[in-house]
Amino acid sequence: MIDSPLIASVPKTPTRIVLVEDHAILREGLKALIEIEPDFEIAGDFGGVEECLAGIGHLRPDLVLTDLALPQCSGFELLQRIKHVAPNARKLVLTAHNSEEYIRAALNAGADGYVLKDANRAELMLAIRTVSAGQQFLCKAIASKILTGYLSGGEARRAGNSSQNITGREREVLTRIALGESNKIIARALALSVKTIEKHRSNLMRKLHLHNAAAITMFAVRNGLTSGEQSARSDVVPLQNISLG
Repeated sequence: MIDSPLIASVPKTPTRIVLVEDHAILREGLKALIEIEPDFEIAGDFGGVEECLAGIGHLRPDLVLTDLALPQCSGFELLQRIKHVAPNARKLVLTAHNSEEYIRAALNAGADGYVLKDANRAELMLAIRTVSAGQQFLCKAIASKILTGYLSGGEARRAGNSSQNITGREREVLTRIALGESNKIIARALALSVKTIEKHRSNLMRKLHLHNAAAITMFAVRNGLTSGEQSARSDVVPLQNISLG
């Protein structure tokens, strides 16, 4: 019997990251934190939108980590324009803004993840790895804020075209799933059987092309199906971090 030849392992190419932060001292600090990680490489760093767009055109980064408050024009515009100069680059927002309006605007502009500047180093590294892997990420503080907001029927804003074909009952189930409620809790609250809730859940996944509860949460945020008010309900179980496939 002839032994099979050993196949040499090929080192993984580091994730190439571009930083966009107008405060130089913060930018230097981020570079120092990120470059400690062996699977990350800072391909470039910029203080404004125009120089960033000029740079990433030839740098071709895997991920752009950007603030939203930038000189010249906003980070929202940067997120939109990155699609044209580096369409394959993933986009992660790192900002101090925690309002739902900012979160929704960033996601609609093309952000793949959203992290607050008071997050710790471990959470930022997790966010970078999650977004680089093709998933979406909301930091713990944002996830808790979103999932504890309550949507009543009269406060619902119009969702996008992709949600027009869901029923009123499915919309209510979708909202409760986004709140982190289990099928059993939803069934009890709506006076329905667990099997009925499972059927509604399955129909939602199929109609909206969503694959898990976390994806439903992101859909709810993007389409304005959450409110900024805090809920006092005790049966809501918030997720700690959301990674969306």
